[in-house]
Amino acid sequence: MSRNRNLSRKLLPPVCALVTVLLGSGFQQPSVRVEPAGSVGPRTMEKQTQTAVIRDYLLAWQCLSDALRQNRPELVDANFVGVAQQKLTGTIREQKKLGIQTVYQDRSHDISLVFYSPDGLSIELLDTVEYEVQIRDGEKLQGTQNIRSRYLAVLTPTEVRWKVRVLQAEPQQENTSGLRDGTWTGQHSASPLHPISNAGGSR
Repeated sequence: MSRNRNLSRKLLPPVCALVTVLLGSGFQQPSVRVEPAGSVGPRTMEKQTQTAVIRDYLLAWQCLSDALRQNRPELVDANFVGVAQQKLTGTIREQKKLGIQTVYQDRSHDISLVFYSPDGLSIELLDTVEYEVQIRDGEKLQGTQNIRSRYLAVLTPTEVRWKVRVLQAEPQQENTSGLRDGTWTGQHSASPLHPISNAGGSR
C-alpha cells in the first residue's frame, strides 16, 4: 500500500501537466499578460527563472482547479507547500464532507513580478485574476460567481518546480449571478463561492 502511495506522489507533477493539456482542449484558455520584470529586489532575475516561475504559477491554478473539481486534496501537493497547501487541502476536505464540488475557470491573469529574495528562495508576484466559480452538488448547479481579484503569491523553488507558498486575495470587483436553484444572493468574497480568498496569509 505504501509503495502505491509513493508511486502516486511521484506521478503527480506529470499528471497535473497532462491536466493542463486536457483542459486546454475543452476549456477556454486564460489570457496571460506579464509585466517586464525590471527591478525585483537585490537579486537579478534571469529570463529562464522568470519563465519557469510564470509557468509553474499558472500550472498551480490549473491543478488547484482540478483538485477542487474532483475533491482530491492530494493533487494540491504537486504545486503548493506550507500554509497555502494546508489551507487549500482543508478547504477541499471540507467541501468533500458537504458533498459539493467547486469548478474554477480562470479567464485572465495580469502578472507583475515584484520581489526576488537575495538567497533565491522566494519570489513574490501580484496577479489580477478574472475567473468564474461554480458550486455543484453532483450534477446540480447551485450557483455561479464571476470574480476579479488581485492576488499576492509567494513561490519557493523545489527539486522539480517552483511551488506556491502563499496565495492571498484582495477582492476588487465581483459580478454575482446568485444561486440559480437556491436563495443565496451574497456579493462578497467571504461567500461559499470564493474558497481560495486567503490560502496562506503569512510569508
